[in-house]
Amino acid sequence: MQIFITGGSGYIGRSTIRALTRHDIGVTALARSRQAARTVSDLGAVPVEGALTDTDVLHEAARAADGVIHLGVAYAEGTADVDRAAAKALQDGVRDRPYVHTGGVWVYGDTDGVVDVDAPLSPPRITAWRPENEKLVLARAATGERPVVVMPGLVYGRSGGLAQAFFVEPGRAAGAVPRIGDGLNHWALVHVDDLAELYVLALNAPAGSVYAGVSGQNLPLADVTQALSHAAGHPGRIESLTLKEAVRRMGPIAEAFALDQQFSGARARRELDWTPTRLDALTELAEG
Repeated sequence: MQIFITGGSGYIGRSTIRALTRHDIGVTALARSRQAARTVSDLGAVPVEGALTDTDVLHEAARAADGVIHLGVAYAEGTADVDRAAAKALQDGVRDRPYVHTGGVWVYGDTDGVVDVDAPLSPPRITAWRPENEKLVLARAATGERPVVVMPGLVYGRSGGLAQAFFVEPGRAAGAVPRIGDGLNHWALVHVDDLAELYVLALNAPAGSVYAGVSGQNLPLADVTQALSHAAGHPGRIESLTLKEAVRRMGPIAEAFALDQQFSGARARRELDWTPTRLDALTELAEG
């Protein structure tokens, strides 16, 4: 089996390539630079030169593969258009073979307790473009194709991820880790290696399925930032920010960090036998 992956040199992509190769699945990976090509090659994948805007490259790479995992996102002007065109090219190429698309639980906004992917949508600005693209992706199940959407939570582990970039590193420099509000809101967390295993399993999921990529660790931001303060080298030093202050400092992603979200990954556990094993997020986050 040979899988084509976009975003393979990125944070989640690197773990996903590792998971695919552990399962003896061959990987070709989109690489937009020499550095990206070296990264995916070192992980055992064959690089395919191109960017997400190179739809002909995407189409041909998908056509030559037994399945596709689309992780890449071009965070710039026109993100939604690029993602929509890339997904179409990939799906046109792979046709009736597996196509796994990446979403994210942020599109659900604040949740009322613990929910799954059937919850109503209320995306913050930074992910407002996603639902329409995901609807187009899933609609192709009606034509005999095999789209699946994985919706990751807040991904951590391997000293990377958004918490590292927006909380640990600024906290290390400033002497205190930022916290938005009183910290009573929850983050739905998942370890990057557990999430990677879900992507592998999703290649065999029923067409049209949607899965929350969360491990059941729904932790208050207050506890998370306390752990991150240890990783930043300033244990217990927390700087409380209003949402307005956080947006000014971090950009619109702060609105997503401020969401109160609790999610269940029960559907993936039940239907795909997904078994997350890294369930001590606070310890790992504190260790950095």
